[in-house]
Amino acid sequence: MIFSSLTFVVFFIGLLGVVALARGTRMRQLALLIASYVFYGAWDARFCLLILASSLWSWGFGLALSNTTQRSRRRLFLTLSLLADLGMLAYFKYANFFLDSFYSLLGMEPNRVLDITLPVGISFFTFQTMSYTIDLYRKRIPVCRDVFKFTLFVAFFPQLVAGPIVRASEFLPQLEKPVSLRYPDMVRGLQVFLLGLLQKVLVADNLSFFVDPVFADPTLYNTMTLWSALAAYSLQIFCDFSGYSLMAIGVGRVMGFNLPENFRTPYLSKSITEFWRRWHISLSTWLRDYLYISLGGNRKGRLRTDVNLMITMILGGLWHGAGWNFVLWGTFHGLGLMVHKHWKRIGFATSWTPVNQSLYDVFA
Repeated sequence: MIFSSLTFVVFFIGLLGVVALARGTRMRQLALLIASYVFYGAWDARFCLLILASSLWSWGFGLALSNTTQRSRRRLFLTLSLLADLGMLAYFKYANFFLDSFYSLLGMEPNRVLDITLPVGISFFTFQTMSYTIDLYRKRIPVCRDVFKFTLFVAFFPQLVAGPIVRASEFLPQLEKPVSLRYPDMVRGLQVFLLGLLQKVLVADNLSFFVDPVFADPTLYNTMTLWSALAAYSLQIFCDFSGYSLMAIGVGRVMGFNLPENFRTPYLSKSITEFWRRWHISLSTWLRDYLYISLGGNRKGRLRTDVNLMITMILGGLWHGAGWNFVLWGTFHGLGLMVHKHWKRIGFATSWTPVNQSLYDVFA
């Protein structure tokens, strides 16, 4: 079920009707939870059990973390929670990638022995549950003792399958307020949804008719066509990702929920560092707060900072997909961030001549 389909429109209108008729916040939240599992189950109902299991063990480990002050036990509960989340993600998303890479390293013919269906949205809801337990360990948020609300936080359907990544600190406090359908929220949400729909359907989907054939066999086309396809793809991928995020934000807003901004005109950035502050913001800030900073950030010297950047971006590349192309993509972005940081450090970013400033504008 995708946002741009007639099926979703019927589903969402029906849900709004149920929410409007339901009495009390608890009943309305129950309607949202059931609808979220129906929405997710439309892809593959089997994986509703997976997202439920992920919710329950993260909630349980969260309770265990909050019920002890002993540092070693807290660290143990955090480790077990992260191992459960990462183990699930590694099996479903990366098992075949690791097996094929292992076979290739040994010079053997890759042989897929595992018939694994990738659950839609697993990267997103896994990062949500991980951020919850990490924030609890860091004592930055209170524990959620209501398993019902926590399950709704993980499964909330607008952002479930393609983001934005919503943190517990952003969403759980909203569940403490009454669920209400207010006219200003519905109008604003519909406006944001329609903007995203236009980006996705009118721009991204139509550009694919030009881009896909060129990328399928580049040798058939001349240089100008290849460059045009590359530029078109840049616009296509932005409108596809940004459009979906806007639709998700709009759907949430219609129901009175505020989801985080995910794209902020990234192609107007003047450096790769600024680009990653504007592109897929919920992911880039997640990687910064829970991976880069955990590795030491920029607190342990220049070499360690460079290593931390590379690790973060390579793993960020792998998060997007299980393939060496994603590893290379993350590596290139890591190198770009490293170069930009050193460029700034040696003074070119705040150059003292118009020539140097022009060079910075071009290369940064």
